[in-house]
Amino acid sequence: MPRPIAHSAPVPAPVDKVHAALVSEQYWKDRIAEIGGPGAELVSVTAMNGTISVVITQSVPEDELPAAVTAFKKGPLVIERTESWGPLGGGRAEGKFGATVDGAPATISGTTLLVGDATSSTMSLAGTTEVKVPIFGGKIEAMISEQVLSLIDNEHDFTGEWIEKNL
Repeated sequence: MPRPIAHSAPVPAPVDKVHAALVSEQYWKDRIAEIGGPGAELVSVTAMNGTISVVITQSVPEDELPAAVTAFKKGPLVIERTESWGPLGGGRAEGKFGATVDGAPATISGTTLLVGDATSSTMSLAGTTEVKVPIFGGKIEAMISEQVLSLIDNEHDFTGEWIEKNL
């Protein structure tokens, strides 16, 4: 059964600057280089008219995976992530995110929201984590959800710092 995930975090920057970062190819290149982890790669970026679609691959080495994961998946966990953002209008922009795990029946999907004004912004997401593995699925979903939320915190921190340095 899919496990819901939700997250919300402030970004100490005006909404127009946060959106400008999110739809910048350079932002994504810098983000993957700084916090993408070993073997991370920016696979594709399609940016146009204040919108963007991004595909990233990241991997988690086998020795860093919990036993519940290595019981059904040998080798590193290769994750393909997608994220897209629509145009900014009325102090808000909406998007989508997703992730799949190569060779494993695990998916994450949901929606993102950026809201703010001339002084601050909030980025939030809502979605589900689903692992279709009998008996262990719930444990793995919980682990994946926890890791994803931790990663998102790091990404939000990076976003604020990147804006401060670049916009």
